Amino acid sequence: MTNQLQLWSPVCDQLGIRYPIFGFAHCVQTVAAITNAGGFGVYGATRRFPQEIHDELAEIRELVGDRPFGVDLVLPPGMPEHNSREAIEAEIPDEHKQFVKKLIDQYQVPEASGPGMRTRFIRSAEIEAAQIEAVLKSDVNMFACGIGSPPEVINAARGQGKVTLALIGSPHHMQRTLAAGVDLIVAQGYDAGAHTGPIGTYSLVPQLVDAAGDVPVLAAGGVATGRHIAAALAMGAQGVWMGTAWLLTTEHQEHLHPVNAAKLIAAGSGDTVITRSESGKTFRQVRTGWSQAWEADDAPAPLKMPYQDVLVGDLLGAIEEHNIEPLIHSGAGQSVGYFNEIRSVADVMDQLVEETCKTLEAQSRFLKST
Repeated sequence: MTNQLQLWSPVCDQLGIRYPIFGFAHCVQTVAAITNAGGFGVYGATRRFPQEIHDELAEIRELVGDRPFGVDLVLPPGMPEHNSREAIEAEIPDEHKQFVKKLIDQYQVPEASGPGMRTRFIRSAEIEAAQIEAVLKSDVNMFACGIGSPPEVINAARGQGKVTLALIGSPHHMQRTLAAGVDLIVAQGYDAGAHTGPIGTYSLVPQLVDAAGDVPVLAAGGVATGRHIAAALAMGAQGVWMGTAWLLTTEHQEHLHPVNAAKLIAAGSGDTVITRSESGKTFRQVRTGWSQAWEADDAPAPLKMPYQDVLVGDLLGAIEEHNIEPLIHSGAGQSVGYFNEIRSVADVMDQLVEETCKTLEAQSRFLKST
C-alpha cells in the first residue's frame, strides 16, 4: 500500500494545525474558513474597538470550535498617549489640509456620513492598552504583533498561555524581537501587501532563519502558489504567512468593495505600489488614482502615523461610501497577479497544499548519485 504524502512542518505539531499555512484577514468569516480548512487563521483587529475585538473573537471561536486561530494588532512605538482627534488635527499643516480639499473638489467626493476606518479612533497608547486587554481576556490561541513587539505585551500573552508572533522586515529588528521572547517570527519581504519593508523575500527569509536559532520562521511576501511554499520551506522557513491570497475568496466578498474586487482581479504583480499616503507607514496597495495623486509633483510628503490617519481617514471612508471609482483601492502584495477569480477559501487551500506536495516531490529529480 502506497503512503500518501501530506504537507507538514514542525509548527503543525507545535500549534495543532494540519498545514503550515497562516492566513491573515480582516474578515471574521475568512479567518474562520482558513482555520477550518486546516491552516491557521489570524484576524486583523488593529482598527477595531475593544468591545468589537471581544465580540468578533468570540464569533470566530464559535465558528472554529477548538481549532486554533490568532489575532493581530499593530503596536508601533511613538504613538500619542491619548485618543484625542482634536490634538492631532491641531498639528496637521495647512498645506496637507488644502491638498486633501483639492482631492475632494477634483473628484467631487460627498462628505462621509461618519468617521472613516482610520478615524474611528486615534492610534494611541490609550487605545492600544484597551485592545491588548481585550485580546488577553479572550481565548484566542495566538497574539500576533504586526508592527512592534513590546516585551511586556509578549510576556503578558505568554502568561495567558497564548503563542506569540511578530512580523519583521529587516535583520536589524531580529535581536530586539528575539529579546522580547516571541514564539514565532514572520519574515515579511518587500513583495508583501500593506505594511511592508525594503528587503525582498528571497534575501530576507534565509537571513532571519539563520538568526532565529530555534525560533520558527514563517515566510511572507509574494507567496501565492505551492511552488512559493516549497521555496519558503527550502529556505528554512517552517511555513508561510499569506494575506493577499484570501482577498478574492468567496468568504471575503462581503468585506471587500465590489470595485476593489474588480481591480484586484485585473491587477498584475507590477500594478502595486508602496505609498505612505494610507497611514504614514509604508503600505503596498494596488496603484490607483489615490496613489498617483500622492506621487504628483505638487503633493506634500505624507505625515507620520497617526497624523496621516487623521488627515485622510474620513476621506478614505467617503471614497468607498460614495463609490468614487478612480480613488477606491485595496492593500495587496505582488502575489495579486496570481489571483484572478473568486473561489472559496477551501479551494485555495486545497490547491496550495496539492501544488506544494507535487513541487517538493518533484525536486528529487535535481539530485543524482555520484
